[in-house]
Amino acid sequence: MPLLKRFKRAAIRAASLAVAACALSGWSAPPAGEVDPPVGANPLFPSHAEHALPSAEVIIDAGHGGIDGGTHVGDILEKDINLAISRKLYLILRSHGVRAVLNRTGDYALSDDNRWHRSSRHQRDLSQRGGLPDELDAGIFVSIHVNWSKRSGTRGPIVIHQEEAHSALLGTFIQQGLNRQQQSKFLPQSGGKFYVLKKIKIPSVIVETAFMSNAKDREMLTSPRGQTRIAAAIAGGILAYRCVSP
Repeated sequence: MPLLKRFKRAAIRAASLAVAACALSGWSAPPAGEVDPPVGANPLFPSHAEHALPSAEVIIDAGHGGIDGGTHVGDILEKDINLAISRKLYLILRSHGVRAVLNRTGDYALSDDNRWHRSSRHQRDLSQRGGLPDELDAGIFVSIHVNWSKRSGTRGPIVIHQEEAHSALLGTFIQQGLNRQQQSKFLPQSGGKFYVLKKIKIPSVIVETAFMSNAKDREMLTSPRGQTRIAAAIAGGILAYRCVSP
């Protein structure tokens, strides 16, 4: 059996054992329902962090934004779905006491904050996303995206991880959570070719939450309930990883 396949199977077994161990220690997956912030609170900018860069256990990267809409079907844009899921993921993690930071809170391009990088807008955007973990005392980086395929029948979640052990374990936890949520059987994939994953120095994954090109996935991606279930599945993977990671 090829080494990579043996490693992935071992990672899956380890993740399953870790989830069981976390359950025995009192950990449970986050709820699938809506998670609302306290009345009167600004969930994205805690009052104690208004004048300083916060530390973060989790950086949530809401993919695309602004002029960069990502993939689309008609007027349904990936950037809007990414932000909606990312906001819900943020609230779920915060409700479990996890220090999370969301890198964009509205419809704007991160490249707008990078005027000194003499390259394309796309490269400036990637530079901003990849540079944030260096600015914060961060633990992991999770980038939220939507997938696309020429084959309309292709559906389900795919998690892409850095080529290192902690990222692979994180990716396995998240992949398992999404597989359960969407009744799929994908394995996490190594993503050495991705700029952001190569640049970031902490455990990092790109989560392709589902396929916009598939009608059933698209219905889930555009539904507030579906977005919450996706966010809860991702959060469950992060919490399981956090439970076993030093």
